[in-house]
Amino acid sequence: MNGDFLERLATICGKGGLLAEPSEIAPYVTDWRGAFLGTARAVARPADTSAVAACVRACSEAGVAIVPQGGNTGLAAGATPIDLANAIVLSLARMRQVRALDPLGFTITVDAGCVLAEVQAAADNVGRLFPLSLAAEGSAQIGGLISTNAGGTAVLRYGSMRALVLGLEVVLPNGEIADGLRALRKDNAGYDWKQLFIGAEGTLGIITAAVLRLFAQPAHRATALLGIASLQDAVDAFNDVQEALGEALVGAELFSERAVALRLEHEPQLVRPIGAHPWYLLVEAASALAGLREGAEASLALALERGHAGDGVIAESSTQAQALWAWRETITENERRAGRSAKHDVSVAISAIPAFVEQATNAVESTYPGARVLAFGHVGDGNIHFNVLLGKDQSAAQVNRTVHAIVRGFSGSITAEHGIGRYRRDELREHRSPSELALMRAVKRAIDPTGIMNPGAVLPPDAQSS
Repeated sequence: MNGDFLERLATICGKGGLLAEPSEIAPYVTDWRGAFLGTARAVARPADTSAVAACVRACSEAGVAIVPQGGNTGLAAGATPIDLANAIVLSLARMRQVRALDPLGFTITVDAGCVLAEVQAAADNVGRLFPLSLAAEGSAQIGGLISTNAGGTAVLRYGSMRALVLGLEVVLPNGEIADGLRALRKDNAGYDWKQLFIGAEGTLGIITAAVLRLFAQPAHRATALLGIASLQDAVDAFNDVQEALGEALVGAELFSERAVALRLEHEPQLVRPIGAHPWYLLVEAASALAGLREGAEASLALALERGHAGDGVIAESSTQAQALWAWRETITENERRAGRSAKHDVSVAISAIPAFVEQATNAVESTYPGARVLAFGHVGDGNIHFNVLLGKDQSAAQVNRTVHAIVRGFSGSITAEHGIGRYRRDELREHRSPSELALMRAVKRAIDPTGIMNPGAVLPPDAQSS
């Protein structure tokens, strides 16, 4: 990677589009948690799809690896160029255009660099809803969210990112542009190739734009917090709420008293919304029809009547609803303040959540003295963030193996929404069969035969070659 090559990239990206000084590159080669640090010779920041394609062609011809990057908010180091001697980061941050907005067709077409909150606001301005919601929505970019098949807190009602994408524009590893920006609900003409790139974490190509599904803005919302005595009661209370609210239920989030106490350590002035309980269930419902408040009250009453909840409160305003959600959405940030942690983004069957959390907690806290489990997540879809606050000199890798072995015993997944990245890469061979890895390897080889797209991510080293 010589000066001529960098000059070529600088010309393609335009003024301010290529960063080559170490101080400029530094934010792009460190992951959000600060747990992984990589190196890159430069950061290319093209402003449109044609410039992305030109950058990729230049890298392909020079044999330079490309690590695509969105908002760099991922938790699996998939966008961090670790152990790559000849690589650039390609950031989509300058590509933030809303290309089309069709309220009648309930679609929005956006550049990959659009921040999630911007897409939500654009939809809201025309009375529509883009339902993906997560804590990093102020910085996470659409391209990265698609590349990791992001989930968030509304999967129960609207599905993960895969369910929200109608069409994609992708730059392939040879620099060609695959234009599939079709706003069609039904299209049975051949392979649905866009699905290969959703969740591929930049290992097959670079997503540059997407057509996304929109929904009607619900006229009514209800948010409630329930105090729960046990995990089994939490699962049963979720069932009570689902019975009472049906399809109006948007999300159901589980967190523990440990998470509440951790927040109060940093913000002691806060007042608890309800009394202290071992566990809490936060639920949100939304509907275009009146009567949602009554339905929420009925669901809370049902959970209390059956003994699955000991206390509860329903938000009286949007401000109160936001305050309730803050107890859930600040967990990751408070955890980061507390020190080192081993993060686990696992999924098991909903009915297995109590047994899994109990078994994994006992295994971790008995094996690693001083470690504290902080389990929380999306009880409505079985996705538990089984995070562990580590004691001094404890190894995150060892804790990972302990937790993931238990996940395997429950026929679960070691990543439900964060992706494999580089953080979980080497463990994938233990959680996918040889035939599955062979399929993944065949897809990678067919689309990226020279291996320049995000090498070292997703596929274990022995699964990246023949």
